[in-house]
Amino acid sequence: MAEPQELQLSIIAKNINPNGDAEDFPNELSNTIKNKKRHQRWLRIALYVVSVLLGQSAATLLGRLYYQEGANSKWLGTLVQLVGFPILLPLYFIPASKHPSATNTINNHEQSSISKRAIVYVLLGLLVALNSYLYSVGLSYLPVSTYALICSSQLAFNAFFSFFLNSLKFTPYIINSLVLLTVSSVLLVFHTDPSSGSTQASKHKYMIGFICTVAASAGYGLVLSLTQLAFKKVFKKESFKVILDLIIYQSLVSTMVILVGLFASGEFRSLKEEMKDYGMGKASYVLNLSFTAITWQVFSVGCVGLILEVSSLFSNVISVLGVPIVPILAIVIFHDKMNGLKVISLLLALWGFLSYIYQQYLDETNSKTLQQTNNDASSRDSQNGISGQVETGYIDSKSPRNSLK
Repeated sequence: MAEPQELQLSIIAKNINPNGDAEDFPNELSNTIKNKKRHQRWLRIALYVVSVLLGQSAATLLGRLYYQEGANSKWLGTLVQLVGFPILLPLYFIPASKHPSATNTINNHEQSSISKRAIVYVLLGLLVALNSYLYSVGLSYLPVSTYALICSSQLAFNAFFSFFLNSLKFTPYIINSLVLLTVSSVLLVFHTDPSSGSTQASKHKYMIGFICTVAASAGYGLVLSLTQLAFKKVFKKESFKVILDLIIYQSLVSTMVILVGLFASGEFRSLKEEMKDYGMGKASYVLNLSFTAITWQVFSVGCVGLILEVSSLFSNVISVLGVPIVPILAIVIFHDKMNGLKVISLLLALWGFLSYIYQQYLDETNSKTLQQTNNDASSRDSQNGISGQVETGYIDSKSPRNSLK
């Protein structure tokens, strides 16, 4: 009966250096694994960020090009934002990780009912359909640079809803960010030359476009906050499959709603004539709609992925990062004019974005410091426990750390 205990003592002795200090090899291995997972997480975040920026910028410019070349169907312009979701179906065949990390699983043993998930898909699908239509109206009436700057207000709306739904804490830097982004959008109300750039819309249409874009930004901020809440309260499990389910079923509901609107409004009757009269030709008309659908799905995957890895507010902030990208490209492609008011609005939006990013940096630094402190304390406790067991010659055979298995 004494042999197992002697063997355990010899194993512990091998982990003691000549100076008599216990070396906590399991703790070192644990730190290595944690660092690897942290690097993998930041790689995923980087890929999601690139997807959001490229998808959003390309889709917005293609959407503006659709109206620029003579097309005017708001329902079709909305439909292409949503209908591309079937191209995501092959992603279901990607094998899931056998060892899910703590960053992608929450209460894995709890499974929400099908009825609750269906309610979430339908509710978010209806909101997305409404927001997409409002965005289409705004994009058809506004210069693309003005449209992009107004969309930055969605960050303020998302923070407002997250305060009530997701217990977001307002810090001075976040408040500064929200105020600057709000002022940046409000300044564009006083933009008195709606005929500049790529659109000749009247003041009346300009104001309709402005109101619709602001309303869509508010709705989008609400969708992001509700999505984050749904991950915590309904889905209970955060994984890539859950993200795909959310995007696909939500897009299915939205697509059905927009199709009903397309046929109920009678716009489908004029689509053939619209394609015939398209400025760049029929082939370009089809290609424009196809690539618009694809790029919006790239954006959707990146956006929901950032919600999964960080938060809805961070996802929205990355969308706001595209603010300087779209207007600059609009100047080159559509010859939009950047007057003094737009430049001020752009600078305020960038300042607001940097303010929020700095708060993210502070949060990440504090989190790492706290984690390192906890790891050091755990390491000291572990070493003290092993040393005490060796000195007394007592090894608890029931302890998991000392099990021969």
